Amino acid sequence: MPLNILLTYIVGSFLGWEINKITKSPQHLKGLVMGLCAAGNLGSLPFVLVPAICREKGSPFGAPESCHKYAMAYVSLSMAIGAIYLWSIVYNTVRVSSTMINEVINVNNANFDEETSKALQEQIDCEFDSECSSATDHANESSLPCAKNDKQGKVLILDTIKKQLYSFFRSSNLKAIIAPSTTAAIVGFIIGLVPPVQKLLIGANAPLHVIQDSALLLGEAAVPIIMLTVGGNLLKGLRGPGVQLSLVLGIIAVRSVVLPLIGVLVIKGAIHLGFVHADPLYQFVLLLHYALPPAINIGTITQLFGSGQSECAVILLWTYSVSSVTLTLWSTFFMWLVA
Repeated sequence: MPLNILLTYIVGSFLGWEINKITKSPQHLKGLVMGLCAAGNLGSLPFVLVPAICREKGSPFGAPESCHKYAMAYVSLSMAIGAIYLWSIVYNTVRVSSTMINEVINVNNANFDEETSKALQEQIDCEFDSECSSATDHANESSLPCAKNDKQGKVLILDTIKKQLYSFFRSSNLKAIIAPSTTAAIVGFIIGLVPPVQKLLIGANAPLHVIQDSALLLGEAAVPIIMLTVGGNLLKGLRGPGVQLSLVLGIIAVRSVVLPLIGVLVIKGAIHLGFVHADPLYQFVLLLHYALPPAINIGTITQLFGSGQSECAVILLWTYSVSSVTLTLWSTFFMWLVA
């Protein structure tokens, strides 16, 4: 499942890149388009859709009780993995696009007077002279015998590595990447994978099972709240500005037509090669990853950078309006395919 979700992000990002080339989208929307094509709504919609299918009569997934149990497990795992990918891949994609356009705006809006320009030029010349003098000193030192030994070389290498790591962590903004949903997913993986912690928290006889009960209670209440949040975000699209029609149609085509078709080929090929076990419900969830509309949290990411919020709201409105029909059709086709 992690590989399948990662594949949807890779294929969706490539298709979004192609849409940017075809439609010649503005610079500040390039990262947004790639993110909308890559990240599907792996949270609220599967939580509502898959368990509801399990409760229907004549469901191809077996008894309703066992189907609901496994459905919640598959959907929860999808949401956890999707949150990690969203805040690591899509976040940085939108960040790079927004940062580039903001730098261009700042440069164009920078009007320096003569005194400021002279001061900047003097500072640059001073730094250049100091660098040249330091370089000359280093050259003279290197000409002396035994001026640099192995210990000094190791110290320089360590200092370089430290500077590179510091610049990486500073530019990647890990505080924003490690969002609450990502932190919750990591904690959930630790609880599920570490047997002592699992025995302590999970199960009716666990000493701290009250924590599990509280989490279940909050989780059940969170599903309708998330759906209300989705509706509120889509409502912003009604008051948003106009967006290039070809851009909206391209994203709808990718999320509603192209990706589901690619998903059918990928999953059927994986089943044929023996990479996916013969569980109809599991196969259905894997196929569903390709047919979902874009993730709502992309709108939150655009708000963090102050670029493309209105356009994102409009695109989400139209993609979710179309997906109300296409998601039903694809779900019906997927159930027939795995039955």
